[in-house]
Order: sequence, then structure tokens, then C-alpha cells
Amino acid sequence: MGDDSKKGRDKKNGIILILIILLAAGIIGGLAGVRAWMEGQQEPVETSVPQTEEINTKPETQPETETETEAETEAPYVSPIDFETLWQQNPDTVGWVRIPDTMIDYPIVHDPEDNEHYLHTDFDGNKSVYGTIYLDCDSEPDFSGRNNPIYGHHMKDGSMFKGLEYFKKEDYFKEHQYFDIYTPERTIHLKAVACYYSSADGIVRQTSFQTQEDFDQWVKERLEKCSFAEMPEGPVESMFVLVTCSYEMPNARTLLFAVEVEEEES
Repeated sequence: MGDDSKKGRDKKNGIILILIILLAAGIIGGLAGVRAWMEGQQEPVETSVPQTEEINTKPETQPETETETEAETEAPYVSPIDFETLWQQNPDTVGWVRIPDTMIDYPIVHDPEDNEHYLHTDFDGNKSVYGTIYLDCDSEPDFSGRNNPIYGHHMKDGSMFKGLEYFKKEDYFKEHQYFDIYTPERTIHLKAVACYYSSADGIVRQTSFQTQEDFDQWVKERLEKCSFAEMPEGPVESMFVLVTCSYEMPNARTLLFAVEVEEEES
């Protein structure tokens, strides 16, 4: 009987040991499963962050880099005219006018107080019948006003503004519509839109206008007097009127009207 009791206890202890081993294995497996599950849940969170940042940052930085590059490569304007030297000769210099196939290739001066001074004074300040090419005293010296009358003598030797008279012939006008005025800040590309002779009234000297509509009407009335005028499309921002003496009648003037255009058009 004692042996039977001992065998029963050993069997019971074996069963308990097996249960303990099985329980321990289950706990360890469960912990591994939980750990694996947790790692599986965390993995997408870790990988999604850099993907989102990469998508968001690329389009934001690319345009800024291009804009900075374009700004850095844009060259400043350099005038073909040496204004520093001209200012040493005459500080009233504001520009230079050049019309191809004519002798018109001169500095432009501006006296804000007097429209008579440069009629009889040359560029160096000496008394002269040739005078100097000059911008109307009431105009803005940087040519930013609505109307910019520019005057010059009609000389028999072909100098100064005598070349304007050729533009009264339609064929010549059509072949020589483009010319330039240079300033220290920019090149003004111009297109002639009308030319004719008229009396020397003060209407072409008007530089102040109440509204754009008033200026548009002024432009229309000036240009319609020319049979071959080219009326600009849309409102005109500014007008340039080159003026010299003419001899079809007493006290007549030749008037060449021009508007600013883009460089590729000239």
C-alpha cells in the first residue's frame, strides 16, 4: 500500500510539473505575440512620417530656388550713351535721340524754367544759331509724362531737326517709323504714328491732362490730321512730339508724333 501511495504522489507531481511547463510556455508565447503585435502596429507610424515630409517639402522649396536664380542672373541696364561724360559738359542733359538714316543723333537737354534758353545756346553753353535739342520745360525730365514735346532747329545744312521734314512723305514715313531715345535708366523704343505741318499754336505743348479720356481725345485730334496716321490700339500711355520749323506757311511747324513700343516690335 505504501508503494501505491508513493506512485500516486509521483504521478500527481508529474502532472503538476507538465501543467506548469505548459502554462509557462503559454505565457511566453503570449508575450511574444503581444510584442509582435505591438511592433506591427508601430511600424507604419515610423515609416509614414518621412514620406509625408518628403512630399510636402519638395514643391515648396523648388520655386523659391528658381526665383532667386532668375533674380541673380538679371543684368542691370547699361546705356549705350556715356551720360557721366555728358553731365560734365552739360548737367541739363536728360537723354539722347537717334533716328536712323538722318543726321538726328544728338543729346537732349531740359531747362525746367525756360523754353527759350536752348533755342540760341549750344550744348556747351555758347550762343549759337543751332541751339540744342531740348525737352519742353513743362515736361518731366525722365520722359515719364503723358506728353513729351522735343524741339530742334531746322538747319539748311541738314543738321539738328531738319530730318523731320522727310517724314511728311508717306513712303519715307513707312520705311523709317522706328527710332530710340536713350536715358540713363532705360532705352525708349519709339514708333512714329503721324507727321504733318501745322501752325505753331500751343496745343502740342500741352502736358497736363485731367483724365486718361482727356488725353485719349487729345491724341485722337492730333493724329487725325495726318492722312496716313496709324492710330494706336487702346489707350496711349505717353506721346512724344518732335517739333521743328516748317515753311509751307508763315510760322509753321513740322510735327512728328511717336508712341513707345516694346523692343521686339521696333
